[in-house]
Amino acid sequence: MFNIITTNLWRRPARTVFTAAGIAVGVAMVVALLSFTSGLQKTAAGFVHLGGSGLGVFQANVSEPTTSLLPTALVGRLRALPQVTRATPLLLVVEAIKREPAAIVFGAEPSGFFTRSLVIVEGTRGASGTQAALVGDRLAAQLHVHAGGHIAIKGHSYPVAGVYHSGIYFEDAGAVLPLAVAQAIAGHPGEETDIVVDLAAGVRASAAGAQIERAVPGTRVITDPEQALRVGANATLISQAILVIVVIALIVGGLSVANTMAMSVMERRSELGLLSTVGWSPLRVAILIFGEGVGVSLIGAAGGLLLGVVGGRLLVDALGVSSYVSPSITAWGLGRGLLIGVAIGMLGGIYPAWRVTRMTPLRALAGT
Repeated sequence: MFNIITTNLWRRPARTVFTAAGIAVGVAMVVALLSFTSGLQKTAAGFVHLGGSGLGVFQANVSEPTTSLLPTALVGRLRALPQVTRATPLLLVVEAIKREPAAIVFGAEPSGFFTRSLVIVEGTRGASGTQAALVGDRLAAQLHVHAGGHIAIKGHSYPVAGVYHSGIYFEDAGAVLPLAVAQAIAGHPGEETDIVVDLAAGVRASAAGAQIERAVPGTRVITDPEQALRVGANATLISQAILVIVVIALIVGGLSVANTMAMSVMERRSELGLLSTVGWSPLRVAILIFGEGVGVSLIGAAGGLLLGVVGGRLLVDALGVSSYVSPSITAWGLGRGLLIGVAIGMLGGIYPAWRVTRMTPLRALAGT
């Protein structure tokens, strides 16, 4: 049966290829979006635990955590809470480096634990009170910057005191300035994006988060990556987009396969009738047609998986957003793409297979 299905698919290569190509596009879009969602979750994990913190405190009711603005005065209130051992403010400045627009500049207190947690791989942390910058090793490699050189941020040139590594992708692809300097160039004096908090031993992040939100009204505490994704509008949009594309892929792909297989049935009525006269049951003939539908979908799904993996990476690089999100390909993401391809073939093969069971051998041989 398998050999017959394979032979029949390649008897009309153009039809098979064009049908598979349509399926591949739908599967590729699903795989790419799933990889973006997985990448966003990894980014959110780093975003929540900057500097090894237990949680992050943001402004409540904002569309994205990165748009949060909090007064610096809140840091003292947080440090006074019994659940908190350390708290340090951060200001995230985006599109501040012209040569690498996706790079994030972190405004941080030089003495805060975020800055102190960075591992200096070249140069020094810089003297206190200076306007020197620290540059992540990924960004340093991209800009060919070294300790002792200079980096342009928001049109100003800053000396590079050292190059650091943190292990968090978008941190290593960014730079760090003293908080006051970052506030000045961003136009947000006395404000920060969030406050990262280190918790006391034995304190659970979820419990501490609820207590901080009660103690400091107007704040939103994010303790895990899933929470960060739920807060962000972009992740919600991507999740909804995946659902919409899956439904569209199933409908359009299913109709495409059904149309292809229905045309095949009409063109091969005499052949199918001959199979019936030599002993093939209607069910066996229907399985043949159904299998051909699933076969063309598997070809399309295989191409879609490859296109989704390669295309997702190329799209991120082309848009220059690799510092924010890097596609993360998972076995489950690829598996879902393959399942969608198989589902398309099954849906598209139902009607042609049913139609075959309604054909009588004599009418089929006569081509009517």
